[in-house]
Amino acid sequence: MKEKCTKYEALFTFGNDETLREHVQNCEDCKKEQEIMDKVSDLLKEVRPYYREKRKNVLKLKAACAVSVILLSSATLGLINFNTDISDTIKYGTTLSAEDYGFPVDSYGFLMVE
Repeated sequence: MKEKCTKYEALFTFGNDETLREHVQNCEDCKKEQEIMDKVSDLLKEVRPYYREKRKNVLKLKAACAVSVILLSSATLGLINFNTDISDTIKYGTTLSAEDYGFPVDSYGFLMVE
């Protein structure tokens, strides 16, 4: 019984193309492996345009998200800087109470229910 050749993976990974080609011509086991690899390569070439288009769409979506985040944050920061009522109320380390939001509160600071 003949043992199966196991040189294909090593030649494919570490060898050069000429050595691999010569070995594939002489070895039936490695020729079968090469045919399988060629079929996989053909399949990848067939679906490559689909993934290229998908990648372009993802990049456009990422760019649009980045632009919208920049616009939203600049508008928010601009509103806080130019509106002195908000910038005076909101300081680092302070918390807003119900009275700051404009709700009616009693002397304890709880919401007043009528």
